[in-house]
Amino acid sequence: MRASTIWRAGVALLLLAAWETVARSAQTLLLPTVSDTMSALARLLMSAAFWSALWISHQALLLGFVSAALIGVPLGLAFGHWPSLGRWVRPHLQIMLVVPTAAVIPLVIMVAGLSLRARGLVVFMFAFPVIAVTAEAGMREANARLLEMARSFGATPAQMMWRVRLPAAWPAVLAGLRLGLARAFSGMVVGELVLMAAGIGGLLMKFQSDFDAASVYAVVAVVVLESVVLMRVVAVAEQRLLGWQDRPAFG
Repeated sequence: MRASTIWRAGVALLLLAAWETVARSAQTLLLPTVSDTMSALARLLMSAAFWSALWISHQALLLGFVSAALIGVPLGLAFGHWPSLGRWVRPHLQIMLVVPTAAVIPLVIMVAGLSLRARGLVVFMFAFPVIAVTAEAGMREANARLLEMARSFGATPAQMMWRVRLPAAWPAVLAGLRLGLARAFSGMVVGELVLMAAGIGGLLMKFQSDFDAASVYAVVAVVVLESVVLMRVVAVAEQRLLGWQDRPAFG
């Protein structure tokens, strides 16, 4: 076992011990002990209602994130390839990044109602700007030396696009998808808390109204753990897909 793994495990155990100590000394309904949270987590994992809520939430996550990826990546690459188009669209993307998405949820309700489509639209609004902006940046920041070399060898515009610019943009595209997935998880929970009490958000609101803090913490722990695992899987896939960059460009 590597030293870094041992160090991380030790820090985690220390934090859990501190949590347990503070919770027992505070004796408040708002901060459950680690043991109570673990018990609530075990009950959740054996509950059919929890898995049903998780599936309801992930329907919106899949709908919103996949739509954001399928639309955001091509559009971002197009914005980066055609600077005039990018200059026209970039301010709108910046607005989407800056404006709090929760503030426009009433507009989402007016457009899509209280439905799966509305929750998916909230997830889309969280993930799309990040995916599009990073794809655009990757396309714009292609290595100028590689472009000049390709021109000197008589590369056609199509070859420049498929053999130089797109491969150069690929790392940024993957990074944008990873960041977009993280924001999609946030959009999934925010949409269910603000838009309508469904899925994981509905469970959180129910447990809050019942003053069941241990179950609230357990649900949050599941969401955090799943997001961390998925982000790690995406990061490993990204490293595998980018392995070709370690090889010579013209080998």
